[in-house]
Amino acid sequence: MDCAYNNGMVEKIVSDVKIIKEQNTEIKLLKEITVEQKEQLETMAKSMKAQEEFIVNISHELKTPLNVLSATVQLFNMHCNDGSLEEMKNSIVKYISSMNQNCYRLSKLINNIVDSSKIETGFFELHLTNNNIVEVVENIVMSVTNFTDSKGINVIFDTNIEEKIIACDTEKIERVVLNLISNAIKFSDKGGEIFIDVKDKGRFVEISVKDNGIGIEEKNLESIFDRFKQVDKSLSRNTEGTGIGLSLVKSIVELHSGFIYAESEVGKGSKFIFKLPSEKVSNESVVNSSKISSKNENVKVELSDIHFC
Repeated sequence: MDCAYNNGMVEKIVSDVKIIKEQNTEIKLLKEITVEQKEQLETMAKSMKAQEEFIVNISHELKTPLNVLSATVQLFNMHCNDGSLEEMKNSIVKYISSMNQNCYRLSKLINNIVDSSKIETGFFELHLTNNNIVEVVENIVMSVTNFTDSKGINVIFDTNIEEKIIACDTEKIERVVLNLISNAIKFSDKGGEIFIDVKDKGRFVEISVKDNGIGIEEKNLESIFDRFKQVDKSLSRNTEGTGIGLSLVKSIVELHSGFIYAESEVGKGSKFIFKLPSEKVSNESVVNSSKISSKNENVKVELSDIHFC
């Protein structure tokens, strides 16, 4: 009896221990699930907040040019009604110029939103052709000199090679370089300098845009390429923009199988570096020409949120 009793007690103890272990495991799993769910909720909350801020910025960026256009139309109507169009001719020319710039701003914003959505859904396509990337970048730099001169900023182009043929979509690369130059102009003061450099790195071609402007805090360097991120969220900031441009730039570079990063020091300036693979395509796209079309119009669109003298 004692032996049977003892065996029964041992079996019960073993059974109880097993139940306790199972319960502890379940409690641990519940804790892990709770922690994981909490992290997911926090991530979702941050994402929603970022999207809300993005929508606020987008609304502001849309309203600003629309208000300018609306006010100018009302002014034209007033001059038409009181018969003073001819005597106000000089002022009207300035108003038309302002309307043009704000149309370009709207065009840029709409293009960025549409293309960002296309990238997100996988409908954004590259049309690759073999091009001399040195010539492509140099031509882009030359196209902005009139704009930078009027801003009192000196642009310097440099390269360690005369020719490097790689596969790229010239229209998209133009957009990348113009966006980076636009950012450099925004955060540079009169008398500042912007350095654009093309270097042959063997397997990659390195293209950089460097300024000696206000710089970016180190804590923001990782997040500046996020889709809904804007370092300066205040609507009273000194420069225009939604923050979507750098996200689009990163996506275009990555679609080229390249990568991009930034270096910066507050008060000393920033440097954006992107690298493209030194590869060619055997079947070039017939959709895209190796020459950049409507260059001047493209420059006006990409630099439309900069106020020139």
